[in-house]
Order: sequence, then C-alpha cells, then structure tokens
Amino acid sequence: MSPESYVLITGYIFGFYMAWNIGANDVANSMASAVGAKALTIRQAVFIAGILNIVGATFIGSHVTNTIRKGIVSTTILTDPRLALIGALSALLAAALWVSFATWKSLPVSTTHSIVGAMIGFGIMAGGFSVINWGKLAAVAISWVISPLISMIISYLMFKCIVKIILARRDPYSRAINLSKYFIGITVFIIILSFLFKTPLGKRFAMETHEALILAVIIATSLGLLGKLGIKKFFSSKKRKADTEEIFKVIQVGTSCYVALAQGSNDVANAIGPLAVIYFLVKTGSVGATVPVPIFLLLFGGVGISLGVGMAGHRVMKTLGTKITTLNNTRGFSVDFAAATTVMIASKMGLPVSTTHAAVGGVLGVGFARGMEAVNFKIIFQIIIYWILTVPASALTSMIIFLILKHVI
Repeated sequence: MSPESYVLITGYIFGFYMAWNIGANDVANSMASAVGAKALTIRQAVFIAGILNIVGATFIGSHVTNTIRKGIVSTTILTDPRLALIGALSALLAAALWVSFATWKSLPVSTTHSIVGAMIGFGIMAGGFSVINWGKLAAVAISWVISPLISMIISYLMFKCIVKIILARRDPYSRAINLSKYFIGITVFIIILSFLFKTPLGKRFAMETHEALILAVIIATSLGLLGKLGIKKFFSSKKRKADTEEIFKVIQVGTSCYVALAQGSNDVANAIGPLAVIYFLVKTGSVGATVPVPIFLLLFGGVGISLGVGMAGHRVMKTLGTKITTLNNTRGFSVDFAAATTVMIASKMGLPVSTTHAAVGGVLGVGFARGMEAVNFKIIFQIIIYWILTVPASALTSMIIFLILKHVI
C-alpha cells in the first residue's frame, strides 16, 4: 500500500474512535434523565439512542463541514497539506483520548470543546499563538457558565410550574391529562424550531424566523391536541388508574428521542469534520475552508456513535441520571425540556453551547427546586473541574501527538 493509504486508514481509525467516544460520553446525556427517571431501561435507551444517532448523523448531519471547528483557529495553517494532515490526525486522537478518559471516570464532558481544544493545540504547533482567535475562545469559555445557568433556570421554573399547576392540586392525574396538550405542544414547538434553526437539514430549508415560528406553532398545536387524545385513550384503557408520573413518562421518552436525534446530526461533525479534511487531503492533495462530507462518512460516524452508546454509555448515564439528584418523570421531563430549549436559544444566538453543559444544568435546576440538600455537590465539583480542564488538556495532548506524528509522517 502507498503511504497515503496508511494515513487514510489511520484517519478512519482515529475518526471512528472519536465517534465512539461521542456516543459513550456526549450522547449518553440525551438518555440520562430518561434512565434516571425510569422512563426507559438502560438497554432500551442504548437501542433507541443508537438507532436515532445513525439516522440523525446520516440524514440530518451536515454534508459540508468547516475544516476548522468553530473558527477558533485561522485556516492559514492549512496551506501546507502535510501540516494540515498531521494536525487533523493529532486533533482527532487528542480529543478522543480526553473524552475516553472522562468516560472512564464516568464524568460528562463536551466533545465539541474537546475538539476545539485539540484544534488549538494543532494551531499553536503549526502557526504559533497568532493563528488563534482568542475572542472566539473567550465565547467558548463564557458558554461554560451561560449554558448550564440558562438550563438550570428553565428546568427549575418548569418543575416549579408542574408542581404548582398539577402536583399540588387535588386531582393531579386528571389535571395532568387535561394539561398534557400544553406540555406536549410547547415541547414540540421547541423541537421543530431546533431542527429548523440548528440542524444542517433546517439550514437547507433556509426559512425566515417568522416562517419557522408560524410552522412550529401549527405543528405544535396539532400534535399537542393529538397527544392529549392519545394519552387519554391509552390510560383509560388500563384497568387501574395511572399516576401523574406515568403521563410525563410518555412525554419524556419523546423529548429524549429528540435530543438523541439532534445530537447525532450535530455532534457527528466533531468526529467526521477532521476525518473529511484527512480524506480530501489524501485524495486531492489540498483542502479549502470548507469540505464536502460524503454520506458514507456520515454513516461511518453514526455507526461509531451508536456503538459508543451501546458499549460504554451506561457510565455517564448513571452519573447524570442518578448521582447528581434523584429524578422522576416530571423532573426528567423538566431536564430534557430545559436542555433542548437552552441549546436551541444559544444556537440561534450563535453561542458555541454544549449539550452536555445544558443537560447538567437542567439536572441541577430540578435538584435545587427540591432544596440544596437534594444535590450531590461533590459530583458537581468533579464535573466542573473536568469542564475547565477539557480545552487545555486536549490542546496539550494534541501538541504532543503533533510532535510525534511530525517525525513519523
């Protein structure tokens, strides 16, 4: 085989390893609250997340990716094909190793921030500190605070609202049935807007904001009413009277599925972006600011993500779903709703938000709604330390791998 073939095979291995780690750590977030609240078993969560991530990555994932994620490193470092090749390989392996380490410790970290840190390490080695866009990096650092804070506030308010208008009333079951159309409707509204604003599929529709809002309202209202009828029929057919939590269990499964589908479409770029760079450098000898991503690479990444969920996703699911605070279905719904809403709002504002941070913030919010004593601050402190370490650890690892590969390739 030619040297280029060996490099491409190495790229596939590193890319698959990164995709596997995305599944093991990041995608586990989408199902953590559902597992913690016992809406789904771990086996069911793994199966659903695996399928939806392949679908999201392959059919909704971006068919064009930026060569440098988030624009934090200048594309001028890509002018030398050899350096660009070494850099892409270094970034992939460095980010994957950090996420792998965090997964082993059962702690959720951002794979987006891992690849950003790894790209910074590559950029410094290839072009010095001048090629780093420090303003963009500051926006990433700010998102560490903003996204969990926004999500925490939303989940806190949502859970308090559920308590006030349903759980604290005389017949919470009947009220939950009657009001289910609003909870389903507002959730569908956020989901539709998220797909129209955040995913590559939505960008291809190129809808104006007011058009997207009108479409989301129509679909949300229709599905809210249908959902209420479906829930009423389903629970009235049971011999025993269900409780309020079971009604929210049905809604929560839907929100968790949405997060898994959206993550497959968005996070696949963290593994396949650098791999697409390697692929086109080997095939054509050069690369521009953006590169087309063949569908087989998106499928390749989706399969890697789904295997990661299946093989190691239970570790992070357990931490987020059970170790921070005790979750039931109303709390779990509040967490999923808050995470989805935060990611959608931040994406619309152009902030480099992390689903991981939003999910943790959501869990914290429902914990605080029950009182400070309901939150495990020891776990929270460990998670925050790993968040802070993500960018520098990935950058340093990328630098070391870059130096090694420079002497090998």
